Amino acid sequence: MSDLALDTLVAERAIYRNLVQVARGMDARDWDGLLALMSADVTADLGTGPLSGGTEIIGLLRSFLDASGPTQHLLGNVLIDVDGDTARSRAYVSDMHLGTGAHEGLSFSTLGDYHDHWRREAGEWKLCHRTKLNRGHLGSFSVLGPGPDHWQA
Repeated sequence: MSDLALDTLVAERAIYRNLVQVARGMDARDWDGLLALMSADVTADLGTGPLSGGTEIIGLLRSFLDASGPTQHLLGNVLIDVDGDTARSRAYVSDMHLGTGAHEGLSFSTLGDYHDHWRREAGEWKLCHRTKLNRGHLGSFSVLGPGPDHWQA
């Protein structure tokens, strides 16, 4: 195996691990951990329009997840293409959100596809852009928080 092939495999494994850490970070509400996985100039479009910077992205996530009960973001069919110090990944996401309080017993699920761009910075792979393509949903939006227009830090 060539050094280039080995470097590519190591990069793919690191990126896959970061994909999983992002999903688990959302479920654990580990906002600082999520921020550590992002580049300083990270951007995203998660279905509500363009976002710029980790604080804005996490603010959007919190606007929905802070009021939700337990969540689980499952990834599958992951493809990662490495090109030197940059990479692109695509991963199916199936997420489940359970209601709490007045919404206990309700749930909300989506089927989607994450399209991510990654960059190696000081030896670490950082998320520099995420687009979530929503393919469908099931359940009640009421289990989620009020959304970005009402979120307060």
